[in-house]
Amino acid sequence: MHPNVYALGAIALWASLATLGVSLRHVPPFLLTGLALVIGSVPAWPLVRQWKVPPRTLALGIYGLFGYHFLLFTALRLAPPVEANLVNYLWPLFIVVLAPLFLPDLRLKPAHVLAALAGFAGAAIAILGGAGGAGGAGGASGAWSWGYVPALGSAFMWASYSLWTRRVPAFPTAAIGLFGLVSGLLSLACHALLEPAASLSGQDLLLVGVMGLGPLGAAFFLWDKALKGGDARQIGILSYITPLASTALLVAATGRDLSASIAVAAALIIGAAVVGTRTA
Repeated sequence: MHPNVYALGAIALWASLATLGVSLRHVPPFLLTGLALVIGSVPAWPLVRQWKVPPRTLALGIYGLFGYHFLLFTALRLAPPVEANLVNYLWPLFIVVLAPLFLPDLRLKPAHVLAALAGFAGAAIAILGGAGGAGGAGGASGAWSWGYVPALGSAFMWASYSLWTRRVPAFPTAAIGLFGLVSGLLSLACHALLEPAASLSGQDLLLVGVMGLGPLGAAFFLWDKALKGGDARQIGILSYITPLASTALLVAATGRDLSASIAVAAALIIGAAVVGTRTA
């Protein structure tokens, strides 16, 4: 199977994260992330013998899965969520432009840069347009917040994690289960230290299970398969489908009309994906 297909599978699962997050917005974020990551690791438990990785590789996995979510949730607490989410979606651009630095065998062409910038423009239109349709507190504020710093850090962290997985000694994709389990336990520790206790209903537990097995579980395994066999520049550009699909799904789930901004965003992102994936 072509690596880009694995990437698209991960992207499709990540697109559901915002809609699930809205349904679980009353659950403290570190509790939600911790439970979902632990659940997401469960399918890899039967392959625990493949979890033997060097400490450096385990540290990279924790850096990516735990560190990314820690900074992202910090940003969403400190900054307006729409703008923080937009800054976070610099990570596909970072994957494209940083690929030659992390992977010297890859060369960056002008078409890659233009496609990445077009993809980010599409992501910005999708997120800001979707927020504008919501009205009220969810909209863009335009004000500076120090929360943008951890948002930028989260974007760099996920991009660098994605590229660094090609620099460490080869490890089985099943080891992602170890990364998720350890990161989930760290998130639960953060919940115990930083967040109030919470009780979950049966429906909450069901949705947490879906989140864990999907966008915070299977998506990471698919992403690892894509990165190990694919072109990081192309995968980075394809990743801009995530905010577009996420916003469109959220609009559909909340019953809002699909705005013209989503159509413009779709044109930019799909165009960027076509150009980027056809550039060798």
